[in-house]
Amino acid sequence: QVQLVESGGGLVQAGGSLRLSCVVSGRTLSMYDMGWYCQAPGKERDFVASINWSGGSTYYSDSVKGRFTISRDNVKSTVYLQLNSLKPEDTAIYYCNARNRYTGGDYWGRGTQVTVSS
Repeated sequence: QVQLVESGGGLVQAGGSLRLSCVVSGRTLSMYDMGWYCQAPGKERDFVASINWSGGSTYYSDSVKGRFTISRDNVKSTVYLQLNSLKPEDTAIYYCNARNRYTGGDYWGRGTQVTVSS
């Protein structure tokens, strides 16, 4: 069973930066396409960014394109999300997602809180 643990969230002023990490254990990371999602209070969980198993393809929501960068290190079994030029509307819990590219199985971490003050 794969387990995902996010870290790196916190409180930051608008315009600041954070780097989120998602450590994956239990299975080889290269078996999974990875993604980050966010959920603000009272709202649904939204897609933020994704990266394929090799790191060769990345996708971003329009709202974060040019500000956030997703990356992965399969040797360290870690996926990263660099958040730059943060805005108050980026405030949310950020969740890491792993999708098994062979079985389609979906796995989630417990999330890390990002709070951006104006």
